[in-house]
Amino acid sequence: MVGAQLPLLGRLAIYLAAGIAAGIANGIAGGGTFITFPTLIATGISALQANVSTTVGVVPSYLGGIVEFRTHIRRHQKLITSLLPSCILGAAFGCALLLQGSPSTFRHVVPWLIGAGTVLFAVSPLVTKRLEHLEHDHSSRRWALFVGVFLVSIYGGYFGAGLGILLLAVMAVSLPFEIKELQGLRNLLSLIINLCAALIFVAHGHLAWDAVSMLLIGTLIGGWLGAILVRHLTPGVVRVLVIATGIATTYHLATTG
Repeated sequence: MVGAQLPLLGRLAIYLAAGIAAGIANGIAGGGTFITFPTLIATGISALQANVSTTVGVVPSYLGGIVEFRTHIRRHQKLITSLLPSCILGAAFGCALLLQGSPSTFRHVVPWLIGAGTVLFAVSPLVTKRLEHLEHDHSSRRWALFVGVFLVSIYGGYFGAGLGILLLAVMAVSLPFEIKELQGLRNLLSLIINLCAALIFVAHGHLAWDAVSMLLIGTLIGGWLGAILVRHLTPGVVRVLVIATGIATTYHLATTG
C-alpha cells in the first residue's frame, strides 16, 4: 500500500481531499463513503477501523443540506419525529452487527442493495403513479416508509455507502413529495442515522483519529458545496445525478468488494 508509506502530512492531505469529495457526493445524492472507505484502506488502516472511522468522519457532510433545505424540512416535523425510532433503533442494530460479526459479512450483498435502491429510485415516478389512488396516510404507504427506513438504517449503521440513495428510494415510493423535499428529509435522516452510529463507535473506540479529524473538516466543506450545487439544479438534473451516483457506487462496490 503506497499510501501507508506516506509521511503524516501527506496522509492528512489525502484524508482532507477525500473528505471534501465525499462531502460533495453526500450533499448531492449520497455515496461519499465509497470515496472515504477505500482511501483509508489504501493508507494502511484495517477494514473495520476504516469503516467506523468513516462513519464518524462523514457526519458533518449532511449539515449543509439541512441548512439549504431547512424550509422543506420544517414542513414535515411531525413525520421526522415519527421516523426517529426507526432511524435510531435501526442504526444501533447495524452497529451491533458490525462490531459483533465479521466486517465482510454483508460485503457481497452491498452492491445488490445499492443497485436495487437505484433501480427503485429510477422507477419511483411510475410506482408513485400506480399508487396515487392511495392516500398519503394510507397504512400501506406508512408501512413501506417505516419498515423501509428501519431496514436502511440497519444498513447505515453497518456500512453506509449509498445510504442517501437507499433513503431516497424508500421515500420516493412512499411519500408524495417533490425531489427537493425528499433531499431535505434525506439529509436529516442520514445525519440522524450516522450520528447515532458515530456515537456508538466513539464509545467503542479504535478510531483512526488522524483520519477522522481531517474527514470531519473535509466533509463539512464538501457537504456545504454539494448542497448549494444541488439546490440550484432542476429536479430532472438532480434525479439523473442520483441515478448516476447509484450506478457508479454499485459498480465500484461490485468490482472492489
